[in-house]
Amino acid sequence: MPVKRFVLVIAAPILLLAGLAPGVAASPRSGDLRMTKECSEYTGQAGSFCTFTSSNIKAIDPGDRIVYARAAGLASLDTDVVVVAGPGNVAAGHCTLVFASLPGRCTFSGGTGKFTHFHASAAVSVDTTGLWHWDGTYVFSPPG
Repeated sequence: MPVKRFVLVIAAPILLLAGLAPGVAASPRSGDLRMTKECSEYTGQAGSFCTFTSSNIKAIDPGDRIVYARAAGLASLDTDVVVVAGPGNVAAGHCTLVFASLPGRCTFSGGTGKFTHFHASAAVSVDTTGLWHWDGTYVFSPPG
């Protein structure tokens, strides 16, 4: 077999697979969720927020905020929330915490922008320094 023909026989399937690579990159991403947030600016009132200090999810950066739709009660929190990660990038969820019996739970299902197909569930606890921890799982699922 001449060299040129051999190169074409080998190169064609490689180029075909390279053209499929974007489809592979678009496949679902999932895994363990590990994030922390601080709440020095949280007032307990509707519309107040906490700020993420760390996240193992690329879509959520330190400095992004979680905003609470309803005010906290004396003993608990039961509210819709949004994670705001830049213009047009909002994850929609709900958090329920009974302060005397943590951990609580936050769940997310969709949103806008990079959170359109985001789903997550996390146990929520606080350490002795006042830093809040989220531990759970997440998935970015394709439409369908």
